[in-house]
Amino acid sequence: MNTVGVWSGRRLTVQGWFYLVLTLMTLLVVIGTVIGINLQRQTVNMTDRLLQRIQPAQTEAYRLQAALVDQESGIRGYTITADPRFLTPYTEGRRDERNAAARLRDLIGDRPGLLADLRAVEKQAADWRRVYAEPAAASAGTGEPAAVDRRTAERGKKAFDLVRDRLAEQSARLDQAARDGRDRVAHERMVRDSVLAGMVLVFLLTGVALAVLVRLLVTRPLEALRGASKRVAGGEFSYVITGEGPVDVTALARDVEGMRRRIVAELDASQDQQETLSRQAADLNAQAVELRRSNVELEQFAYVASHDLQEPLRKVASFCQLLEKRYGDELDERGRQYIDFAVDGAKRMQVLINDLLTFSRVGRLNDARIEVGLDGALDKALANLGTAVEESGARVDRPQSMPEVVGDPTLLTMLWQNLVGNALKFRRPEAAPHVTITCEPDPHEPGHIGLSVTDNGIGIPAEFAEKVFVIFQRLHSRDAYGGTGIGLALCKKIVEHHGGRIWIDTAYTDGTRFRFTLPVIADTPERAGTHTEEKALT
Repeated sequence: MNTVGVWSGRRLTVQGWFYLVLTLMTLLVVIGTVIGINLQRQTVNMTDRLLQRIQPAQTEAYRLQAALVDQESGIRGYTITADPRFLTPYTEGRRDERNAAARLRDLIGDRPGLLADLRAVEKQAADWRRVYAEPAAASAGTGEPAAVDRRTAERGKKAFDLVRDRLAEQSARLDQAARDGRDRVAHERMVRDSVLAGMVLVFLLTGVALAVLVRLLVTRPLEALRGASKRVAGGEFSYVITGEGPVDVTALARDVEGMRRRIVAELDASQDQQETLSRQAADLNAQAVELRRSNVELEQFAYVASHDLQEPLRKVASFCQLLEKRYGDELDERGRQYIDFAVDGAKRMQVLINDLLTFSRVGRLNDARIEVGLDGALDKALANLGTAVEESGARVDRPQSMPEVVGDPTLLTMLWQNLVGNALKFRRPEAAPHVTITCEPDPHEPGHIGLSVTDNGIGIPAEFAEKVFVIFQRLHSRDAYGGTGIGLALCKKIVEHHGGRIWIDTAYTDGTRFRFTLPVIADTPERAGTHTEEKALT
């Protein structure tokens, strides 16, 4: 037993009090069990002695008496009639006497008083036979009545009366032994029942004492602790919780008081934090207002860029072309080259502004949320790239079917068009482009589909795998490959806007492999039924 949990100093805990009561109850049970077993054993022994010895001994005593009476009747009949047949009861009585005496001796062998009575009966019977019965039986061979005188007959009668007296004493003593046995059995049963009743009473009193102990040591202190806790829970946070009763209950009260203090401290800290959060929320609201104002200005800038800025560029390009047309004959080679530079710069500036506007509109103006089939978006992208595919002699391998996603069909078409267009643009001069598109479930992101676009082009070095997704970042000069360097940055923004991610598989070295993921629409029973109906209609 863990004495630390039972004792604390010199005071008992609730567990200690219960252990003490249970120990006393266990001791009472053991003592009562031992006493009950002994009493039951004594009761059984007395009952067995009464039923298996005393009562059978009475029966054998009756048989012994009957055997002696038969002997006396046989001898008396023989002396009167001189008929030897009357000696048969005498002879059989002798045999029955010996058998009954032997059985009786076995039954009362542990009772000296009863054995003395048996010996007295046997001695008196032997005297009767010696004085009277044997002389009478000895004359049976003569065929005449026994020659017994009157005085001998009187002595025989007196001797048998003494036998009768010994038998009566024996019977009385056996009857007394039987009554004593029955009384002893009744007494043992009464003592056993009294002990059992006392044990039941002690158990009841112990239960009452245990209930009172629980009330005093557990219920009342816990009710006081509950009342104090309710006061604190009701808002009296300054109320000090005290405890009474056993050590563990008071320890519980101290723990609750410590918890109250920590809660009060945390409450004070949370109030301070709430005030801080309120100030921060006000600052955030002000920043949100400023952000909305900034967004409005950006919208205005986008409008200016898409209309007002492009108008001067168109004029510059147009007038430069008119200047070349009218005064081309008067200009030397250097002058015509300058005009070409100005026209090319204006056109590239227009393209750059249009690409920048397209990049800024992703997720802001183009924010459609509908079910889009990736197959349909890829079909539109390949249709837009039809001329480039035909001129380059490219081959495009694609899956038989791809799932549907929730998103903007224009942006997804733009995604496919930029990825496949890059594969066509950055091809090897000596080989026709070969583009492979794959689609399979993403093992790392449940609910997402993994897609890849692989080409056999010039490839991208591993050290530039992250740089190519930055806006306006180029790995080649404009003379080698055209473009503004915004295509892959636009792809990254479209994929992330749809909840996926995109990267370059640097382990592939025979060209470039772009991998990206997109969340797919889960197949539900309703959608399965809808697809079945659509297939039936088609």
